[in-house]
Amino acid sequence: MGCDGGTIPKRHELVKGPKKVEKVDKDAELVAQWNYCTLSQEILRRPIVACELGRLYNKDAVIEFLLDKSAEKALGKAASHIKSIKNVTELKLSDNPAWEGDKGNTKGDKHDDLQRARFICPVVGLEMNGRHRFCFLRCCGCVFSERALKEIKAEVCHTCGTAFQEDDVIVLNGTKEDVDMLKARMEERRLRVKLGKKPRGRQKLRQGSLKRLALILERRRPAQLPRAQQQARALWEKPESLCVGP
Repeated sequence: MGCDGGTIPKRHELVKGPKKVEKVDKDAELVAQWNYCTLSQEILRRPIVACELGRLYNKDAVIEFLLDKSAEKALGKAASHIKSIKNVTELKLSDNPAWEGDKGNTKGDKHDDLQRARFICPVVGLEMNGRHRFCFLRCCGCVFSERALKEIKAEVCHTCGTAFQEDDVIVLNGTKEDVDMLKARMEERRLRVKLGKKPRGRQKLRQGSLKRLALILERRRPAQLPRAQQQARALWEKPESLCVGP
């Protein structure tokens, strides 16, 4: 059986095999994660903030998102866990002296070196280009490589000296397992804050109610005191009113 024109189709033309899975360019993915804002997809520029899941944003993009949470913004799902500006931390980043930026791109023939990064670890000098794991401290915003925190173990920040706990360490652009762990910590942290506010609110309400009640009783006391004296005098003058009949 042939096709038009007397040609005979080959087997690979008739049998459809499995579709080839398009592989994501790892270099392009790293560039997108470490150089572009998760919300606006614009180049990261100071002030740069990070959320509790370790994603990077431009601070002005987060503020704009909080002011206008439009359903039309598809990228808003990536920041749906950000409820207020308190849910992000402004990062203290160390500039990379070897990064030239766009200085050499004068004729349009510059080759972008993906190994170069704008920021580095201030302790061991590793570049923050996605090749090495980086994290930040939620308590102060300082950024380090994970190697620095493991090799130089301390209970205070290497840069500013702020004390921190394990819960304050947030991995930047981590794996799926890292994100799941950070999400569980975030939900637990927010639940503790939510439960911690209720007793204080009830205590304030109770104290306020007692104060108002005391004030009301204080205002009523002078008016009720003469009446009580009149009733006591009437009972003294007419003791037969206390007698109860058979």
